[in-house]
Amino acid sequence: MKKDTHPDYHFITVQLTDGSSFQTRSTWGKEGDTLALDIDPTSHPAWTGGTRQLDTGGRVAQFNKRFGGLTLKKG
Repeated sequence: MKKDTHPDYHFITVQLTDGSSFQTRSTWGKEGDTLALDIDPTSHPAWTGGTRQLDTGGRVAQFNKRFGGLTLKKG
Protein backbone atom coordinates (compact mmCIF):
# COMPACT_ATOMS: atom_id res chain seq x y z
CA MET A 1 0.00 0.00 0.00
CA LYS A 2 1.07 3.55 -0.62
CA LYS A 3 1.76 5.58 2.48
CA ASP A 4 -0.47 8.57 3.41
CA THR A 5 -3.26 7.73 0.92
CA HIS A 6 -5.69 6.01 3.27
CA PRO A 7 -7.66 7.82 6.02
CA ASP A 8 -7.02 7.10 9.68
CA TYR A 9 -9.17 4.18 10.90
CA HIS A 10 -9.83 4.45 14.64
CA PHE A 11 -12.36 3.74 17.42
CA ILE A 12 -15.36 6.06 17.97
CA THR A 13 -18.49 5.82 20.13
CA VAL A 14 -21.90 5.88 18.42
CA GLN A 15 -24.75 7.29 20.58
CA LEU A 16 -28.28 6.21 19.58
CA THR A 17 -31.43 8.26 20.16
CA ASP A 18 -32.56 6.07 23.07
CA GLY A 19 -29.35 6.81 24.99
CA SER A 20 -27.59 3.52 24.34
CA SER A 21 -24.17 3.55 22.73
CA PHE A 22 -21.61 1.23 21.23
CA GLN A 23 -18.04 1.44 20.06
CA THR A 24 -16.98 0.82 16.48
CA ARG A 25 -14.15 1.64 14.12
CA SER A 26 -14.57 4.44 11.60
CA THR A 27 -12.80 7.10 9.58
CA TRP A 28 -15.21 9.75 10.98
CA GLY A 29 -13.84 12.27 13.49
CA LYS A 30 -10.88 11.59 15.75
CA GLU A 31 -9.99 8.76 18.10
CA GLY A 32 -12.50 8.68 20.98
CA ASP A 33 -15.07 11.08 19.44
CA THR A 34 -18.82 10.45 19.93
CA LEU A 35 -21.16 10.36 16.93
CA ALA A 36 -24.73 11.22 18.04
CA LEU A 37 -27.34 9.83 15.62
CA ASP A 38 -30.62 11.67 14.93
CA ILE A 39 -32.15 8.64 13.21
CA ASP A 40 -31.23 5.07 14.08
CA PRO A 41 -32.57 1.51 13.66
CA THR A 42 -34.54 1.71 16.94
CA SER A 43 -36.66 4.66 15.78
CA HIS A 44 -36.66 4.85 11.96
CA PRO A 45 -39.67 3.39 10.10
CA ALA A 46 -37.41 1.68 7.56
CA TRP A 47 -36.27 -0.73 10.30
CA THR A 48 -39.29 -0.71 12.61
CA GLY A 49 -41.89 -1.37 9.89
CA GLY A 50 -43.85 1.84 10.50
CA THR A 51 -46.03 3.52 7.92
CA ARG A 52 -44.89 6.12 5.45
CA GLN A 53 -46.48 9.55 5.42
CA LEU A 54 -45.91 10.15 1.73
CA ASP A 55 -48.49 9.56 -1.00
CA THR A 56 -51.83 8.35 0.37
CA GLY A 57 -54.03 6.98 -2.36
CA GLY A 58 -53.38 6.47 -6.03
CA ARG A 59 -53.88 8.68 -9.05
CA VAL A 60 -57.63 8.04 -9.18
CA ALA A 61 -58.02 9.00 -5.51
CA GLN A 62 -56.09 12.21 -6.13
CA PHE A 63 -58.28 13.02 -9.14
CA ASN A 64 -61.50 12.37 -7.20
CA LYS A 65 -60.27 14.49 -4.32
CA ARG A 66 -59.54 17.38 -6.66
CA PHE A 67 -62.50 17.15 -9.06
CA GLY A 68 -65.01 14.98 -7.18
CA GLY A 69 -67.51 17.81 -6.61
CA LEU A 70 -67.87 18.72 -10.29
CA THR A 71 -70.92 17.49 -12.17
CA LEU A 72 -72.08 17.81 -15.75
CA LYS A 73 -75.57 19.31 -15.88
CA LYS A 74 -77.73 18.69 -18.94
CA GLY A 75 -80.52 20.87 -19.94
